[in-house]
Amino acid sequence: MIPLKDDIALGRTPPLTTALIAVNVLAFGWQALVAGLSLSTQTGGAIPYEILTFVDVPPQDLVPPPFTILTSMFLHGGLGHIAGNMLFLWVFGRAVELALGPGRFLAFYLASGVAAALSQTVVSAFAGDVLTPMVGASGAIAGVLAAYLVLFPRARVLTLVPIFFFIRLMYLPAFFFIGAWFVLQLLSAAWGGGGSGIAFMAHVGGFLSGLALVRLLRRRPRWHAPSAW
Repeated sequence: MIPLKDDIALGRTPPLTTALIAVNVLAFGWQALVAGLSLSTQTGGAIPYEILTFVDVPPQDLVPPPFTILTSMFLHGGLGHIAGNMLFLWVFGRAVELALGPGRFLAFYLASGVAAALSQTVVSAFAGDVLTPMVGASGAIAGVLAAYLVLFPRARVLTLVPIFFFIRLMYLPAFFFIGAWFVLQLLSAAWGGGGSGIAFMAHVGGFLSGLALVRLLRRRPRWHAPSAW
């Protein structure tokens, strides 16, 4: 399922969500055109061994570990990776930013991303895979999805749904879309990711941290979606 837009009338474009997308796109441009995807992933990604030991693994990182957790949140492994993440951030991040305010939203976003990386680090350590770098905004965006679920459960999400050889557009309740997404992440994490190379436990950790953090940072929303029912 691919989200295209929600039905919340925002009234204005939230600046921080736009800025986050711009920074991610610029960082990916630097990866693809200057540093190279492989080298930038190694030097800017969050490597579990470095996070656990504070010891840099050659080549030298952009910043000393464990601060690579922060740089990793703005790097991606490919065009499809960043396109999917930025689409989810645009669809779900704008309403959450307007509900929390830009300052709280930035703190929430970064904290969710850090929690996601630490969750995957723990799992990787137990699995004995401590040298594979993690990159991507999906852990932080998982926290944004959790906040959206709490703040706007009855919003509707226009979704592209493939059904066998057909593609349908339909509005799905946010609680259904996000709930189905989270169940898929849980199942994938339980099965070890199936060799996909996706850090599913980071998604789970980011989502759970988002559920906890949004209750601390939330303020009364001024934006209400039309009821789906």
